[in-house]
Amino acid sequence: MQNQLHIISQSTPYPGDCAVSIDILNRIKAFHNKGIDIHLHYFDINDEYPIELSDYCKTVNVYKVANKNINKTKLNDQKKHFVHNDLVENINSNNFPVLFEGLSSTGVLEKINFENRKVCIRLHKDQNLGNELTQNGQQGVFGTFIKRIKNTFKERKEYPLPKNCMYACISEEDARQLKLMGISKAAFVPAFPTWQAVDIITGTGNFCLFHGNLSEPENEKAAFWLLNNVFNKIRIPFVIAGKNPTNRLIKAAHLYQHTCIVSNPCDSELNDLIHKAHINILPCLRKNYTGIRFKLLHAMYRGRHCITTPTIVRGSGLEKACHIGSSANNLAAIISQVYPLPFMEEEIKVRKKLLYETYNNEENINSFIDYLW
Repeated sequence: MQNQLHIISQSTPYPGDCAVSIDILNRIKAFHNKGIDIHLHYFDINDEYPIELSDYCKTVNVYKVANKNINKTKLNDQKKHFVHNDLVENINSNNFPVLFEGLSSTGVLEKINFENRKVCIRLHKDQNLGNELTQNGQQGVFGTFIKRIKNTFKERKEYPLPKNCMYACISEEDARQLKLMGISKAAFVPAFPTWQAVDIITGTGNFCLFHGNLSEPENEKAAFWLLNNVFNKIRIPFVIAGKNPTNRLIKAAHLYQHTCIVSNPCDSELNDLIHKAHINILPCLRKNYTGIRFKLLHAMYRGRHCITTPTIVRGSGLEKACHIGSSANNLAAIISQVYPLPFMEEEIKVRKKLLYETYNNEENINSFIDYLW
């Protein structure tokens, strides 16, 4: 009999237009390629689901959610919105294993039957934790993440997790910290990127590129920081590209003759920019960071030189393929040193080795399969 799996997500993974949805969608595709029947469950304000999901899922079940601002609420409050009697009934009608995508999707955990059933929770970067970091400015994302898990599952015991549940962590550090908390079945399972083959042009490009969803405060802040602290010092062409930039950022990007902005590039346009840039620069202004590094992975698979800060590359396994600076002056100096250097075939070989060893979707899906069946 063909293996079957329930996947529970707080929202639709299609289209893959953010890091978490990309990770979920590519994991669904990887399960499908292994011949596993997926029963997808998610919440939305609409009843209809994207027909494209039927290409990879045996069934797609959508449950109504009324609150459009759920992601702005605390984690325990979020969970309460992702509980539905029909979802509980559908899960308990069989003993197929269950994969929860994110902590916020585990609201029904205490209501499902665990007899002869394996359960796994995929731990993503939680946006709510990022909001807390911005508000208090004192505690790192991962510190907040660990505190939240302790409060939710140990002290408050509102949603106690079974000891035989597997936790698929997005970083090695997350897995290590959970094991220190006494959760033995915590494993590092890397992100599932869309890109699986390195495609990079050797030689030289003629600009530096920063890309990201510019409607997110973190990305906008990084873009301003680069304009005001790095590219005000060096006269090397600099392009900012991404979704929905504010008028303030657009004006700032055109203050210098050597800087500009590309608003709302389509996927092919963004790929082309990453491909043609000589340097992809991806700073992270947080002191602590946990989550999916898809911007970094995109640059690794498609771009030439990559310059970043220690936080974003730590624990990714890609440190050897990046130029790393910890301050604006460091980054400006590195850019000036690297910009004249052509990207060589030897550097592509390093990329392939690192990426294929760690971010192979076909290999990494086995981490889930080995546990769930």
